[in-house]
Amino acid sequence: MPDARKLFEALVREHGDMLTVFLKSVLRNPSDVDDLFQETMVVAWRRLDDFDETRAFGPWLRGIAKRLVLAHHRKRAGLACDPAALEQVDLRLSQWSAQPGDTWEEKLQVLRTCVDGLPAHYRETVELRYFHQQAVREVSEVLQLSHAAVKKRLERARSLVLDCIQRKLAPAEALP
Repeated sequence: MPDARKLFEALVREHGDMLTVFLKSVLRNPSDVDDLFQETMVVAWRRLDDFDETRAFGPWLRGIAKRLVLAHHRKRAGLACDPAALEQVDLRLSQWSAQPGDTWEEKLQVLRTCVDGLPAHYRETVELRYFHQQAVREVSEVLQLSHAAVKKRLERARSLVLDCIQRKLAPAEALP
């Protein structure tokens, strides 16, 4: 089975970053992200024979991860996970995967460039919230802003980043 193993390793390298993004977007605890990443890979390896090679690997892998995330939340008392929210994250990642760009690393570099290009007040808010994993309440305290102001800044920053990504990944217009 060395051929299946090599194929699986290549698919994991190609889709590992995407899976990490998916898990980080739906889980708060970094150790849960690591655990569910590993568990998803184990399940995918065991079910590799079930994979339909005519379909895309990324959505199949995220499907496994979604089921594991829902099970993870059911095990934890008081934690709820909205399946519709998982579907929304999956849809966004599918749309992003369909954008031009050869690898997830190239797409993530575009994301980094767009975040770095934000005006300082938006960039600082985004970095505190998403890079340092601080809750909105904590960001409010650090920046001495109201909860609503931080949420609005994050909303505007996400919109600016999305516009930037779409511009950078848009196919070049054909010259007349």
